[in-house]
Amino acid sequence: MVTLGVALLLAAGLLVAKICQRFHLPSVTGYILAGMLLGPSGFDLINRQSIGSDLDHFTHIALMLISFGIGEHVELKKLREHVRSVAWIGICEAFCAFVFVSVAVFVTVHFTGVDIDGWQLRDHLAISLLLGAVGLATAPAATLLVIREVKASGSFTATLLAIVAIDNGLAIMIFGFAISIAHHIMGQLGDPFYLVIVKGFIDIGQSLILGVFTGILLDVVLRRLKSQGEMMTGGLALLLLCSELARYLELSSLLAGMAAGVILVNRAERDVRMFRALNSFEPPIYVLFFTLAGTHLDIKALGAAGILGTIYFLARIVGKINGVALGARIGQAPQAVLRYLGFGLVPQAGVAIGLIFLISSDLVLTEYASIITPVVLTGVLFSELIGPLAVRFAVSRAGEAHGLNEEKLREENGLSPLQNDIHLRSAQGVEILPWTWVKLSPQIPSQGVVVFGAAHHTIVSGLARFATIFANFYRCLPMAVRVVQPGTAVPTKLFQKELEEVASMGYPLATELIPDSSVASGLVAGVEYNAAKMVVLGYPLHGTVSSFHEVLETVAANVSCPVVVVRFFGVLHTERILVPVVSLEDLEEVYPVVMALDLIGEHHLQLIYLLHSGEADSLLQAKEAEVNQWLAAREKKVDLSVKVVVTDSRVQAILEEAEEYDLVVMGATRTQVIKKFFFGSLADTVSKKLQKTMLIVYMPDKV
Repeated sequence: MVTLGVALLLAAGLLVAKICQRFHLPSVTGYILAGMLLGPSGFDLINRQSIGSDLDHFTHIALMLISFGIGEHVELKKLREHVRSVAWIGICEAFCAFVFVSVAVFVTVHFTGVDIDGWQLRDHLAISLLLGAVGLATAPAATLLVIREVKASGSFTATLLAIVAIDNGLAIMIFGFAISIAHHIMGQLGDPFYLVIVKGFIDIGQSLILGVFTGILLDVVLRRLKSQGEMMTGGLALLLLCSELARYLELSSLLAGMAAGVILVNRAERDVRMFRALNSFEPPIYVLFFTLAGTHLDIKALGAAGILGTIYFLARIVGKINGVALGARIGQAPQAVLRYLGFGLVPQAGVAIGLIFLISSDLVLTEYASIITPVVLTGVLFSELIGPLAVRFAVSRAGEAHGLNEEKLREENGLSPLQNDIHLRSAQGVEILPWTWVKLSPQIPSQGVVVFGAAHHTIVSGLARFATIFANFYRCLPMAVRVVQPGTAVPTKLFQKELEEVASMGYPLATELIPDSSVASGLVAGVEYNAAKMVVLGYPLHGTVSSFHEVLETVAANVSCPVVVVRFFGVLHTERILVPVVSLEDLEEVYPVVMALDLIGEHHLQLIYLLHSGEADSLLQAKEAEVNQWLAAREKKVDLSVKVVVTDSRVQAILEEAEEYDLVVMGATRTQVIKKFFFGSLADTVSKKLQKTMLIVYMPDKV
C-alpha cells in the first residue's frame, strides 16, 4: 500500500503542477492541490487509515534538504552590508506578527464567544499567546522551491532567505516562552520564567553548533570525494545523521541544517558541488513532501475553525508585512526590501504544524488544541495556496526572478510561452530581414543548380537566400521550382519574391514550373532532370505537417544529392552558428553546409561534440584533439571552434547551448520509418523544441 501511495503522490503531484504552470502558478501550489485531491478533501485515497505514518520519514528528509538548501543562499559577504537591516527586519517582523496575531485572536475570542464553555479571561490570554507564537513560523520549503523555480538570486533573495532562517529560530524560541507564560497563566508554575528564556537560547545555540560541526565535516568529506554520486551519497548520509541527532537531543533540525549549509558555502574554498549533487536527489522528495502535506489539509475539518482561522491568517500576513516595513525603515534597507519582502514570508507549514503537535502533547494545554489545531491548519491551507504566489510576486517585483525575464518579454505581447512559440513559427512571427552583406559573384558558366521548393510567401525569400548561399559554394545557380496541378492557371508574377531576393545577393535565378499531381514526385523530377547539387525545402508554417513529412521522405529517398530542410523561427539571423554532432560521421555530413555558410560574411561558428556523462577526462581531451585533427586535414578549412560537451541528455544540452546562437545546423540520416520509430531522430526531436532557426541536412545514402 505504501508503494502505491508513493506512486499516486508522485504522479498526481507532477500532473497537477504541470497544469498549474500553464496558468503561471508555482509548482508547489500544484503539489499541495494534488495532495488535497488525494486526501480527505478529495478522493480520500491517501489518509492515516490507509498508510498510517509510513511516509513521515520523507518529511524529515525533505525538511533537512530544504534547510540545508537555504543555507546555500546565506552568503555572509553578501549580507555583511545588510546585517543591520536584516537584524532589524527579523526582530520587527517577528514582534509584529506575534502582537498582531495575539491581539486579533484575543479580541475575536473574547468579544465573539468563539471558545469552549467555561473559558475565562486567562484562557483567552493563553490561547492568544500560543497562536501568536505559532504565527511567527514561516515555511522555508515553499519559499526555497519558488526561488529555485524562478532562478532568483541577488541581495533581496539572500535577505529573504536569511529572514526565513531567523524567523524559524525566533519562532521556536518564542514558542517556548509562550508555553511557559501559558503555564503560569494556568497556575502551573513549572520552571522559573528566566530559566525558560535561558533554555531557549541554549537550544538554539546547540542546534547551531551541531549544524556548524556538520558543515565542517561535510567540507572535509567533500574534498575526498570526486564523483557526483559519491558526493550525493556521503552528503545525504551526514545530513540525515545530523537530523536524527537533532531530534534525539530535542534540538531544531531546521536550524542545524541551515547552519551546515551556511558553513559550507562560506568556507574560503566555496565548494558548492555538494549542493549540486543533492539537487538531483531533491525533486521527488519535494513532490512527496508537499503533496503529502496537502493530504493533511481536510477542508471539512477546517470548516470548524470558521472566522477565527481567517482572522489568524489575515492578522499574520498584516503583521509580517508591517513588521518588515518597520524593520526596513529602521535598518535603512533598500526600497525593494521595504515594499516586497513581507510578501515572501506568507508561506507557513511544517514548523507551524510541528508546534501545534507540541501543544497537543502538553497535558496542561491539551484543551486548547481543539481550537488551535483547526485554526492553524486553516492558516496553513490559505498560506500554502497563496504563499508561493506571494513569494514569486516578491522576487519578481524586486527584479531578481531571472527565470521570468524571458517570460515577461513574451507577456508584453500578451502571449503565453506556448502561444509565443507557435507565433514565432508562424507566418506572422517569421521575418526575413533584407540582405545587407556584400553581393556575391556568380560562377559563369555555372556548374549546375541548387533547387529550392518554393513554399509559403513568408519564407520563400529565406529559402532563396539559403539556396543562393549553397549555390555560391557549389559554383552554380539557385533554381526555384514550383509544382502545380496540371491545367492550373499560372499567376503572372509567380517567382517575383524569389527573383528580388536572389538579385539583392548578386545572383540570377533559374526557375522551373513542373505540372504534376504530386508535389513530391514533381520535386524529384525537377531535381533529377537538372542534376541538382542540393535541394532546399522549407518546413511548413501552417497546414498539415504529416503531408510535409511524406514529401520529405519521398524526396530524400529518391534524389542523389543532399537535402536541407530549413525550419524558420522568428527573425532570421545567421551570424552565430552552432553545429552539434555526436560522431565524426555527423560532422562529415554537415561540413559542406558549414563551409558554404562560412564563405558568406562574418560568422562565429561553434562545434559541440556530445559525449555521455561518466567519460574520463583523458577521453574528452583525446576527442577534442581528434576533431581538431580531422578539421586540420580538410582541404577547405573552416574557422570552427571545438567544444566537447558531456551530458546525460543530448537534446537538453543542445537546447542550452543554442541559447547564445542564431542558427543551428544538424545532420539527419535517411532512415527507415520503422527504425526511426524505435531509435528516434535527434535532429527531429531538437527541431520540435528548439526556438531558433535550424538547418537539418539529409545526406544521400553511401553506396
